Amino acid sequence: MRRKTVKFVKHIPVYILLSFVVVLILMPLFWMFNSSFKAKVEILAYPPTFFAKVASMVNFEKLARRIPVMAYVKNSVIYALLTAIPGVFINSLAGYAFARLKFKGRNVLFIITLATMMIPFQVVMIPLYLVVHKLGMYDTYAGLILPKMANAISIFMMRSAFSGLPVELEESGRIDGVSEFGLFWRIMLPQCKPTIVTLIILGVNGAWNDLVWPLLVTGDISMRTLSNGLALFVGTDTVEYGAAFAGALISILPMLVLYLIGQRYFVEGTVTSGLKG
Repeated sequence: MRRKTVKFVKHIPVYILLSFVVVLILMPLFWMFNSSFKAKVEILAYPPTFFAKVASMVNFEKLARRIPVMAYVKNSVIYALLTAIPGVFINSLAGYAFARLKFKGRNVLFIITLATMMIPFQVVMIPLYLVVHKLGMYDTYAGLILPKMANAISIFMMRSAFSGLPVELEESGRIDGVSEFGLFWRIMLPQCKPTIVTLIILGVNGAWNDLVWPLLVTGDISMRTLSNGLALFVGTDTVEYGAAFAGALISILPMLVLYLIGQRYFVEGTVTSGLKG
């Protein structure tokens, strides 16, 4: 008991430092949440007030009058889910092929795939836009979603996850006469749940916060995502701070909930995906 007490006392400075870092990280979120329910006078008041004197939904009403926020939320949900979930399946197929199948040029093709990670999106966005436009997918969900499904980092993570699985799983499936796709779908893929959840969280978060691509391939106001709508809202005429805080709160809450739900798998998947390359 004495030893535990001494150990705790020795770590007190570390706990204080970590607590300070947590406060620094959470302070902007706390300020944004409270400011969403404040009047403009309170937001700009000096000295600042941390809590709203009279909490109100006026800022959310202003936001809804200025922009079709629910339509933007719907577009963001469609873009995020239809990019992330089918993308996980596509990237899993590629990762499984690179990890478990033997074919000529496999390593070279994988290196080329990884090399695409070094190309900034700004370099390829114009060719991607031209392809989308030529195919008649401008201002459509297909043009928004299809080019963003597959990516090298997800393929790398799935390859690492499949490479870490024991060979006995694969061999037992082949002995039982399971097809190659059945081996992938029924035996190998369920073993990679942490990595799958990690990719879903990263994919949804990336699409939800994506600003450039939706702005590039959509011109109709009804096709804008929430990040586009809020960016254009803040830059229009004068800034309504309360409504901007309300929009930011609406934007961040789904991602916060998603991370809290899948954080255990997210941490596990991030750790294990880098063990084997």
